[in-house]
Amino acid sequence: MSVTSIRLKEELEAPLDELSSRLQRSRNWLINKAVEDFIVRETEAQARWLDTLPALESVRSGQTVAGEEIHAWLRSWGCTNEKPAP
Repeated sequence: MSVTSIRLKEELEAPLDELSSRLQRSRNWLINKAVEDFIVRETEAQARWLDTLPALESVRSGQTVAGEEIHAWLRSWGCTNEKPAP
């Protein structure tokens, strides 16, 4: 594991120490966990954004489905004459 120093805001020191004591984890562990969680969250957000881009392009090009078509399809679920997805 590499060593990286950070400048911690003064107002974070006491809450970090309290959390460290309560969880019986080191400050180092808590900071690593926070960075890890942040990276995971941001990576997932970026992936969601990239997944959205094709949908936005579909809307721009007019490839849309009317809301009533979607509702009719959903209402048909579980029926003997279930409609195909629009």
